[in-house]
Amino acid sequence: MMVNTKNLVSITEANQNFSKVARLVDQNGSAIILKNNTPRYLIVEFSQAEQMQEVNDEDLLTLSKRIIEKNREAYEELAK
Repeated sequence: MMVNTKNLVSITEANQNFSKVARLVDQNGSAIILKNNTPRYLIVEFSQAEQMQEVNDEDLLTLSKRIIEKNREAYEELAK
């Protein structure tokens, strides 16, 4: 994942000035909160989080279909 350094905020600053974090998310789509100079939390808009979840569900369905196709003979044998 590419990280824009303009989106980085220390946990102390986020705690003291959350409205700044919210503005960063509104302007740039996300904000990363650092704890001990290490990225720890990712803040995104709720609608973006929903889209990410939908993509994950689609990936899971695709993966499931591929596994079933790959092992179709075994599943058919188990179904007997």
